[in-house]
Amino acid sequence: MTNESDNPTQNESDQASVEDESMLEFPSAEEIDQIAGEAAAADQPVDEVAQLKEQLADAEKRVLMAHADLDNFRRRNLRETQDQIKYAPGKLMTEVLEAIDNLGRAVESYEKDKNGDGLNDGVKMVATQMATILEKHGCKKIEAVGAVYDPNLHQALQMQPSEEHEANTVMMDLRSGFQLHDRVLRPSQVFVSTGAPQE
Repeated sequence: MTNESDNPTQNESDQASVEDESMLEFPSAEEIDQIAGEAAAADQPVDEVAQLKEQLADAEKRVLMAHADLDNFRRRNLRETQDQIKYAPGKLMTEVLEAIDNLGRAVESYEKDKNGDGLNDGVKMVATQMATILEKHGCKKIEAVGAVYDPNLHQALQMQPSEEHEANTVMMDLRSGFQLHDRVLRPSQVFVSTGAPQE
């Protein structure tokens, strides 16, 4: 019969088991409290997530309100721009109406005295007034006669020789042209000189 002490392998295994069991120490009360505190602290991220969700919802609400304000601004700006375009000629029309009133007075004056110069003077006055109104608003007559022919400003209806005008200059203005600032509203319809007639 073999003695247990005679089995060195079994003795070493039992000794290792005893040593392992001696290393398994239960936590103390202080350590348990610490572990519990850490477990309680683990709930903190949950609160932070809830707070972030609330902040995100508030931010989304502010973004929606900003978009609504921007849409309202765009609609208001569009409406104001349309009104400005729609009523832009108002001032010009008011001044033109004054010229029309003067023309009406000239006609009335002519009807009262058909032998007088009331109509002639009145029409001249209205023509001058209309030219002044147009120029005031940036619309100027294109000076043509005597100017070098410019296809951007003049529409040549005919070319003919002239002793008074050099070649390629405007000799006659059949219908006046006008510019609005730097833009041509309509070109002058002109006759252009080809120079002195050939003998």
